[in-house]
Amino acid sequence: MGLFDVHAHLTASGFLDDQADVIARAQAAGVTTIISNGLNRRDNLRVLELSRQFPVVKPALGLYPVDAVLPEMLEHGVDYPRDDAELISGEEHVEWLEQNYERAFAIGEIGLDHHWVPQALWERQEQIFIRLVKLAIKVDLPIIIHTRKAEARTLEILLDLKAPRVNWHCFSSRLNLAKRIAAAGHFMSIPANARRSETFTGLLRSVPREQLLLETDCPYLAPEPGTRSEPAHVALTCAYAAELWNVPQDVARSAFEDNFTRLFGCPP
Repeated sequence: MGLFDVHAHLTASGFLDDQADVIARAQAAGVTTIISNGLNRRDNLRVLELSRQFPVVKPALGLYPVDAVLPEMLEHGVDYPRDDAELISGEEHVEWLEQNYERAFAIGEIGLDHHWVPQALWERQEQIFIRLVKLAIKVDLPIIIHTRKAEARTLEILLDLKAPRVNWHCFSSRLNLAKRIAAAGHFMSIPANARRSETFTGLLRSVPREQLLLETDCPYLAPEPGTRSEPAHVALTCAYAAELWNVPQDVARSAFEDNFTRLFGCPP
């Protein structure tokens, strides 16, 4: 067993020149599993190829909530600042996932976004999300959630569908809602900027440690502002959790490892 990163983006453009070095640094830090999350069909294919090259990388195949309705957003005149999105319909993305889930370690990231997506498209975004959650339940794969400004509605849908295996990445809404999520048996993963984030520090202090996991969301949310996050940085978050919990680092590490095993059905 070892450390893990349940939410990385190793296919991001910031890693294209040194993927192998980044992965080697993670392994040197004790990381034995890196779950690289796909954002759309094209990115999912890159994630699958990366997992073939590096066994430590596990593929999460997903559909970023904005990508699910991006063609319609552009029709509504929304200026979305990302140049690597794939302009195909949400249905085409879902159909691809329904045909290729066998190689997935998890379904993610998926969810709802009420920050970028206009309200006129919320219902359609939910329809795509519900199809993906139902797929994950049907094939018994964990779900990795991305939600922004729509946390309560996301939880409502997950509870209605009785999704049993869920991790919320970078949860940044109200602490009371976080406690409801944990009480439902869902997990929340803490990124590498936790030491300088009041929100993530609060989660480490207040959410039952049995429901917490480690992530980086790399290349974002680095321990130091203006730098690039890497999977190796989960070791820093584990050490910070040990400080907050007033336990030895190996106790904190063992707790995180046990949580990983409960969600994913195998040790990291």
